[in-house]
Amino acid sequence: MHHFTRHAHDTAHPLTGFDPRVKLLSSLALLVMVISCKGFAFPLLVAGVCGGLCLSMGVRLRVLAVRFAEPLFIAAVVLILKLFFAGKAPLFSLHVLGWEMVGHKDGLLEGLLIASRIGGAVSLVALLGFSTSFTDLMTALAWMRVPKGFIEVALFAWRYLFVLFDDAQVVFSAQKNRLGYVGYRRGLRSIGTLAGALVIKAFDNSQTITTAMVQRGYDGSMPLLKHKPFRVAEVAFSVVFVAVMGIMWIL
Repeated sequence: MHHFTRHAHDTAHPLTGFDPRVKLLSSLALLVMVISCKGFAFPLLVAGVCGGLCLSMGVRLRVLAVRFAEPLFIAAVVLILKLFFAGKAPLFSLHVLGWEMVGHKDGLLEGLLIASRIGGAVSLVALLGFSTSFTDLMTALAWMRVPKGFIEVALFAWRYLFVLFDDAQVVFSAQKNRLGYVGYRRGLRSIGTLAGALVIKAFDNSQTITTAMVQRGYDGSMPLLKHKPFRVAEVAFSVVFVAVMGIMWIL
């Protein structure tokens, strides 16, 4: 399970002790600001603040790089497409294999806007994930009247994802020790066997878990979804912070 746990939640950072409902509402408010912002300065500011908070919680740069690799790649692709295939004001030209590629100034600005929104939004989600456990996040979603069935399925899926991961490691190690990944064809065959074994294990586990829970009188109610009262200091701090960011969004 340690492969999937967060790297910063165990630290004594003040943000990890905040009520998850307050953090979720604040993140949603900032996310709306980032998406609706008409300039790229505010999303970059949000990305910088969230990145700094992640580093202050002890998150390693390597972990942040892995977390941001895919969205930054998408942002770079969008930026390149907007630069060369959108806009009307020529900025520069390149000759590649006999083709003339013209970069446009307005396309560059539009691409930077989209890329900054992606960076700001992903930074908010990453900060929320590093500072909030999955169960606390599900508790906040339950408070926001997210359907109970979704919460229940998500919690069970999160719990038994680690069980399947451990089973996959055992099967993979056994296959590797028996030279199951020597050669392209043998590797594909081993991967197919591994996937089939995991599907069968997941089905068997689901039946076993359902029977065990019914026998123990499970009625769908979970104690962890019961909510505690809000703390005035946390709410006040969050309101002030979101208000300050809102003023900067307007400017």
